Amino acid sequence: MRVERARYFDQVRARLHEGRLTDGARAGHEVLLSAWEARYAKHDPRFLAYCLATAFHETGGAMQPVEENLNYSAEGLRKVFPKYFLPGEEHEFARKPERIANRVYSNRMGNGRGESGDGWRFRGRGLVQITGRDNYRTYGIDDAPEKAMEPERAVKILFDGMIAGKFTGHALCDFFNDHASDWVGARRVVNGLNRAEEIGLFGVIFATAIGLRLG
Repeated sequence: MRVERARYFDQVRARLHEGRLTDGARAGHEVLLSAWEARYAKHDPRFLAYCLATAFHETGGAMQPVEENLNYSAEGLRKVFPKYFLPGEEHEFARKPERIANRVYSNRMGNGRGESGDGWRFRGRGLVQITGRDNYRTYGIDDAPEKAMEPERAVKILFDGMIAGKFTGHALCDFFNDHASDWVGARRVVNGLNRAEEIGLFGVIFATAIGLRLG
């Protein structure tokens, strides 16, 4: 399946980018579409739509690899990471991204204890924000985690990880197949049901943009 570019960009510009598409975002869309056409087009095109939706969400619409922003206020820490801080402790960590990462990502996802620095070293990066030593090791970059920011590698991680189910054990084929088209549940491929309905809506928009007829 080749995506007709004029229709695609007209739709994503109007429906997702508020009528304005930066050069960087347009280039990011193009890289993803071209990679799909070159290497992944044998798969269900709904996979492409949901991967695009995930990249759009994870990068805040930039469609370029990004590093996780952990510069949280005390209020933000209470909202996003409530179970990792004792009452009042969030003020000690507010606006200290490295300390925050080493607290909330310690002792899980293959990371060591907080003092190891693994939380910061293996913070979220890329188009799908891979996080934790285990995920970086899966792609052979645990010795150089900054490589997750390389555009070509970031695209490969996004598509391969979501299609093969390497992030959570859930793969896109679990949610898009002959019997299902679960735009909300597909969020489990990456991160439970966090923002699942919003990202599912993005997926439907992208599906229309690439020329799929839903319903």
